[in-house]
Amino acid sequence: MVQLLWKNGSANQTLITLLENCKSLSEFKKIQAFFITSGLSQQHPFASRLLYFSAVSSWGDMDHSYRIFMQIPSPTIYNWNSIIRGFSSGKKPSPSISVFVKMLRFGVWPDHLTYPFVAKAVARLSELQLGLAVHCRVAKEGLWLDRFIANSLIHMYGSCGEIGSARKVFDEMPMRNSVSWNSMLDGYAKCGDLDSARQVFESMPERDVVSWSSMIDGCVKDGEYGVALAIFGRMRVVGPKANEVTMVSVLCACAHLGALEQGREMHQYMVDKALPFTLALRTSLVDMYAKCGAIEEAIAVFREVPTDQTDVLMWNAIIGGLATHGQVRDSLELFKEMQAQGLGVAPDEITYLCLLSACAHGGLINEAWHFFKSLERKGMAPKSEHYACMVDVLSRAGQLAEAIDFIAQMPIKPTPSMLGALLNGCMNHRRFDLAERVGRKLIELEPDHDGRYIGLSNVYAGVKLWDDARTMREAMERRGVKKLPGFSFVEVFGTLHRFIAHDKTHQDSDQIYMVLNTIVRQMVVDVDFETQKHGFYDIQL
Repeated sequence: MVQLLWKNGSANQTLITLLENCKSLSEFKKIQAFFITSGLSQQHPFASRLLYFSAVSSWGDMDHSYRIFMQIPSPTIYNWNSIIRGFSSGKKPSPSISVFVKMLRFGVWPDHLTYPFVAKAVARLSELQLGLAVHCRVAKEGLWLDRFIANSLIHMYGSCGEIGSARKVFDEMPMRNSVSWNSMLDGYAKCGDLDSARQVFESMPERDVVSWSSMIDGCVKDGEYGVALAIFGRMRVVGPKANEVTMVSVLCACAHLGALEQGREMHQYMVDKALPFTLALRTSLVDMYAKCGAIEEAIAVFREVPTDQTDVLMWNAIIGGLATHGQVRDSLELFKEMQAQGLGVAPDEITYLCLLSACAHGGLINEAWHFFKSLERKGMAPKSEHYACMVDVLSRAGQLAEAIDFIAQMPIKPTPSMLGALLNGCMNHRRFDLAERVGRKLIELEPDHDGRYIGLSNVYAGVKLWDDARTMREAMERRGVKKLPGFSFVEVFGTLHRFIAHDKTHQDSDQIYMVLNTIVRQMVVDVDFETQKHGFYDIQL
């Protein structure tokens, strides 16, 4: 049968058909076994096809792919490109570089497809010096005018934070396409230069879904959540239909703003546009609803996904959401469900961070110690965030001496977040002597952080040491540290309204303050006169 296929020239097509229909690594290995036993696996066309599908498929295994590659007697440039491409897209892109170097040592000359894969690996590694070396080879070989290569260099430099070099490559391109513009836009967005990103965005000959998504994502990463939603609103009117990447960014913006009504609107948009509800999108929905205060809706979205199709990111979102809402026991019960035998979802560092946060909210000290120690038992090293959570657990529970001992015995230096948690514990439990020491240490660590001076000033105010409190404020002014005004958002009928303290800029300020004054007059306010006189906790309308 095999010989007949070979004679008829249909064996190659048969292999392609089988591989195209392959859905898993186990299926692939069965197909590979068939061609090994038939004696065709050493034939170059078949070996190349097996290598390609193993390396670039979503179900592929790069260790297995590399073993296939090593069995090819004289790999062609197509084979080298396949294995470099596979590694550049895999979990560990660094072997892509070592394979490329090995190829050069074997005297195989790279082509116009090799460099984009290598540049992608460099971009993911953020290794600028390596990127410069790759660019030098491109220039020496006269390939710098190749549009495919130039686009990959723009992306590489943008990912490495070398936006000036990315712009130089972009400006020197004789012909640009949408990928060129999108790569430049994405580079500026990644580097936090939103003004330049907007300039590129507005100058584009045409904008596709990648352009809009990059601009929205750049705004989200720069903390411009309201701007991100405004751009998405414009996209809905004049742009293309959004995709998964767009909606993940938009939902993230809603989550940070606490814009529940807008979040629900985005959820309905996805339904109306028949977007596929991927796991990433469902996870973003869970996170958005939880952060916007709609924990029941978050649970409903979570429960819509069969447990055997979940991943650790989704479990982290719902466990963390429940913890934030004070539903501590429900959070811990979900963790037990996650660990159910046969589910195949292993907890990661973020999972334990969510669990420690739950314990802090619920005052569960013993459980917190259990989870903290479980990190090392599971082969994970606690990070500074885990230590900070543990300090928070102990400080909230009033175990301040234990918290101080814990910090002293840590293998890492205390971070401001750890000492901030300790300071809050000291204040809550009226240990102002300890609070002063911790507050001064915080100023040493972050001398340009306005909150550190204000925190210590409030410590002194708490024990009526007004002169010391005033001294802290003056020290802050002498150093030129300005207090950034806090603000909040209120969502009314899907529209976000931003307010700062004593704000009179809103168009409805008169009515707002009239209602607020009425509420305050109906309250029984017990204000310490001396505190009010010194202006530390005053109420002004």
